[in-house]
Amino acid sequence: MLTLAACGSSSNENFTRKKLSKNGKLSRGYQAHDYAPFEFKALVDGKDTIVGADVELAQAIADELGVELELSSMSFDNVLSSLQTGKADMAISGLSYTEERAKVYDFSDAYYETENAILVKASDVDTYTSVDSLSGLKVAVQKGTIEEGLAKDQLSDSNIVSLTAMGEAINELKSGQVQAVDLEKPVAEGYLSQNSDLALASFALETGEGDAKAVAMPKDSGELVKTVNKVIKKLAKEDKYKQFISDAAQLTGDAVDEDE
Repeated sequence: MLTLAACGSSSNENFTRKKLSKNGKLSRGYQAHDYAPFEFKALVDGKDTIVGADVELAQAIADELGVELELSSMSFDNVLSSLQTGKADMAISGLSYTEERAKVYDFSDAYYETENAILVKASDVDTYTSVDSLSGLKVAVQKGTIEEGLAKDQLSDSNIVSLTAMGEAINELKSGQVQAVDLEKPVAEGYLSQNSDLALASFALETGEGDAKAVAMPKDSGELVKTVNKVIKKLAKEDKYKQFISDAAQLTGDAVDEDE
């Protein structure tokens, strides 16, 4: 989640004025615990810092608006509801457009096409080689994500375990409580770099255009949607978002363990 705080005039001055609260800041909220390389905490110059590709996208939007970017933590399953309650102005947290969600929220153009992956124990990589091989078994996903929907649709014969945090899902896999975790490929690669006992399965779930990431905003955010789409279009032209992912991947070794 990103929020914006006024820090001077901009081409979107009317937007910021409407949203200013008494203390001169807009609403706040961010889900950034363990979803590298998109959003996570890492040590930067010796300080715990929220980093990741989605954070860079948020900063680019804030820069375009001419406002300050503020981040604070919340669970993923509270991300969209915080838009309705006014606790956040924009959600950039691995969300996808759906017709049902579009009745309540505005969405930007897609900024990243999802790549799916299945994580299993390294010792089981030759056992689980297809969707059918997971039939009757437990597969963990993070609640509210694109992958939760993919898993429920394509792993209908498996027992889908929806958990609040991805770190929890990984721990369940390592302890044998679930047999696989369905997640995004860049996120999976981040966990693989730190867990030699895990491996990528030789198969993944199918994704489509409707599974792309988009920015969510409160309903009737017309001018804001235009600004966000302008930024997304510019970043796509320069292939910047993929660079954000690459840059964030370099920081995963300095990720901060939220359980410590």
